[in-house]
Amino acid sequence: PTSPSSAVDLNKNPVEGFSAGLIDDDDIYQWEVVVIGPADTLFEGGFFKANLTFPHDYPLRPPKMKFITEIWHPNVAKNGDVCISILHEPGEDRFGYEKPEERWLPIHTVETIMISVISMLADPNSDSPANVDAAKEWREDPNGEFKRKVARCVRKSQEMAFD
Repeated sequence: PTSPSSAVDLNKNPVEGFSAGLIDDDDIYQWEVVVIGPADTLFEGGFFKANLTFPHDYPLRPPKMKFITEIWHPNVAKNGDVCISILHEPGEDRFGYEKPEERWLPIHTVETIMISVISMLADPNSDSPANVDAAKEWREDPNGEFKRKVARCVRKSQEMAFD
């Protein structure tokens, strides 16, 4: 099986906004990533840790991504599961929301996944939310309750970043 692009390549060519590596050198399917909150967004300054778990038939099927650091976002379930098109199983969407090319494709890498996640933080999609409460706040009062909850998550993430 192909391994999810090697950690060595990522360290040689670090991408702005995240770091990634194996949790344990003996298991190429379990990665830990840290997403740095993008500048000029409510998430700026945050360090959000997440796990990427690759299936054994990668790259035919997408990995699952779960934030370990608490994050308040319309596209992240309250348990931390990330819900974006690129991580959805390939093929047709039975609900008709997504085109097949928006879903998982075998060409995707850790890097393209992380770029999508960073762009999701900068620009939430509240049309098909994983966290309905966050989506409602984002739509109705982005600079009120939503902003306060995100700011609290950013502060907590900074305190935990060096644990």
